[in-house]
Amino acid sequence: MRAYEIMFVLKPDLDEETVTEVKERLQKTLTDFGGEFLEEVSGWGKKRLAYSIEDYTEGVYYLWNFNGTPETVNELDRIIKISDRFLRHLIIRKDED
Repeated sequence: MRAYEIMFVLKPDLDEETVTEVKERLQKTLTDFGGEFLEEVSGWGKKRLAYSIEDYTEGVYYLWNFNGTPETVNELDRIIKISDRFLRHLIIRKDED
């Protein structure tokens, strides 16, 4: 398994229950496809966007570090792309030192 980092931005008008549901679904997908968290899930909270996306000027940022396989990353990417609750996301493989 390799170390990855995922950053995603959720729409700011989602209620707390929906945000929790989205995060739990991503966590379940991560563990179902052989991934594991490296550290506690962190949320940066609501921040102003550099430019508007879909008429939103703010977004709720999250940054997660995890270990996983390419299949884990592909499934997370697929789930995020079909959801209308995300504004942006990025998954990167961290360098091995």
